Amino acid sequence: MRALLVYPIFPQTFWSYDKILELVDRKVLLPPLGLITVASILPQEWEFKLVDRNIRKVTDEEWQWADIVIFSAMIVQKYDLINQIIEAKQRGKLVAVGGPYATSVPHELEESGVDFLVLDEGEITLPMFVEAIERGEKQGTFRTTEKPAVTSTPIPRYDLLELDAYDSMSVQFSRGCPFQCEFCDIIVLYGRKPRTKTPEQLLKELDYLYELGWRRGVFMVDDNFIGNKRNVKLLLKELKIWQKEHQYPFRFNTEASVDLADDEELMQLMVDCYFDAVFLGIETPDEDSLQLTKKFQNTRSSLADAVDRIIRIGLRPMAGFIIGFDGEKKGAGDRIVRFAEQVGIPTTTFAMLQALPNTALWHRLEKEGRLRKGRDGNINQTTLMNFTPTRPIEDIAQEYVDAFWQLYDPHAYLDRVYHCFLKLGAPTAKPPAKLPTLVDLKALAIVIWRQGIKRNTRWKFWHHLFSIIKHNPEVWEHYLTMCAHNEHFLEYRQIVKEQIEAQLAEYLSLDKQLLVAC
Repeated sequence: MRALLVYPIFPQTFWSYDKILELVDRKVLLPPLGLITVASILPQEWEFKLVDRNIRKVTDEEWQWADIVIFSAMIVQKYDLINQIIEAKQRGKLVAVGGPYATSVPHELEESGVDFLVLDEGEITLPMFVEAIERGEKQGTFRTTEKPAVTSTPIPRYDLLELDAYDSMSVQFSRGCPFQCEFCDIIVLYGRKPRTKTPEQLLKELDYLYELGWRRGVFMVDDNFIGNKRNVKLLLKELKIWQKEHQYPFRFNTEASVDLADDEELMQLMVDCYFDAVFLGIETPDEDSLQLTKKFQNTRSSLADAVDRIIRIGLRPMAGFIIGFDGEKKGAGDRIVRFAEQVGIPTTTFAMLQALPNTALWHRLEKEGRLRKGRDGNINQTTLMNFTPTRPIEDIAQEYVDAFWQLYDPHAYLDRVYHCFLKLGAPTAKPPAKLPTLVDLKALAIVIWRQGIKRNTRWKFWHHLFSIIKHNPEVWEHYLTMCAHNEHFLEYRQIVKEQIEAQLAEYLSLDKQLLVAC
C-alpha cells in the first residue's frame, strides 16, 4: 500500500511567525507530529510519502503514486482540508481522515466524500482501519471510547519530514489534562487522566532526532506537560543526564498549567534540562471569569506572583488570554494589557472566546440557544465569537482589537521583553559555544537595522540591549531573539484589526436586517 500523508494549510495565525521564520530562512514553526505518528503505527511494509502543504504543494507525481491519501487536521485547517479531500476524490483516490477536527465534527467531513474516518486515538482505531483495508473494504468509520496507554506508541517517523523547513521539532510525552476548564476541548479529546510515555521511550525519540542530525529547538506538545507531576519528574531526571551527555543539543519549551510555579523542584529540573520557555493558560486576570469557566487552578494564589516565580527561575513565559466570558465587566481588554505589562510577559496569545464542539461550554450555550449557526468555533485570533455573549459583541470586539494593538506596539513590546529579561533566571545548562551561522548574522543585522536604526524605537532598543548585557549577560542572545519576534506581531496586529472589524461589520449588518425583517 502506498500511503500519501497530507497536512493541510494553516491560515495566518498568531503562531504562523511568518516574518520571524523568513529571517532564519525556514518555512514552518512545527511539523505535523500526528501524521508522522500515524505513519509509525501503520504497517511498516507500506510505503509512505508526506507533504506538509505549509511548505509546498502536492505534486502530480505524488498524487499519481498514491493508493490512499491520509489527512489529519485541526479545526483551523478545515477549509484547506476539505479542498484537498475534494482534489483527492477527483483524482480517484481512497481518502482517510483523522485528527482533532474529524474527531470533533465527523459529520462535516462525510459530506466532502471521505471514504474512511479514523477517529479518536490512532493506537486503537488505526489497526481497525488496516484490518478493513486488508478485507478489501472501501469505506468505514472507526471509533473508540477507550484511552490507550501511550507506552505502546512507536517512535514517530521523523525521517519523512523535510527537516530543514522547520524551526522546531515536536515530541509528545503525555496526553490529557487533570483540570476541567469549561471551554477546553483537550479533556474531551484526550480525557482528564494524563497518560505518559516512559522516560526511556521519550529518550529513544530524542536519540532518533539526534541521529537524523537535528540540533535546534524541541517543543513538548503536551497540552499540560505537568499534568502528571510524578512521571514528569522521572522523565526530567533522565533527560538531564541525556542532555549533559549529548552536550545539550536541544533547547526545549512546552505548555503547562500555572500551578507549575508551586513546585520549585519541577521548575529547576526543567531549567537544568535546558527548557527556556513555557506557555501558560492564564486566560484572564478577572477571578470571577476564572471561577465561571472552572479554571480553578488559576484562582488558588496570585497569578502575578506565580508568573514572577516562573520567570525568576529561568523560564520565559508565553501566555494565552481570552476575552468574552459570560458576566465579564467592561474594560477586560485593558485589564489583560495591564497584567501582561505588570508581570512582564513578552508573548501573549489573545483571542475572543470560542465555543469548541462538544466542550462543556458548547453544550451549555447550545442548551441556552446562544450558539451562532454556521460557526463551529476555532482558536484563530482573527475570528469573531461563535455565540451570543452576555455583553454587546461590538464592545468585546473593539476591546479585543485595541488590546491586541497595544500589546504589540513596538515600544510597549520592547518594554515588556526588557522587564521580563532583567529578572529572568540565568540558564544552568551549559552547551558548548558555537560560531553563529551566516543566516543568524543576517537575521541579527535585519533586526538591528529595523528596530535599532530605522524605527523610532532606536533609543529604546539600544538602551534595553546594553542594560541586559550589563545586568543579566547570560540571557542576551535569548533577549535578542525575543526582540526579533515583534517583526511578526507588527504585521499580524494589522491583520487582526482588519479581519475582526470586517466580521463585526458583517455581523451588525445581518443583525440589522433581522430586526427590519421582524
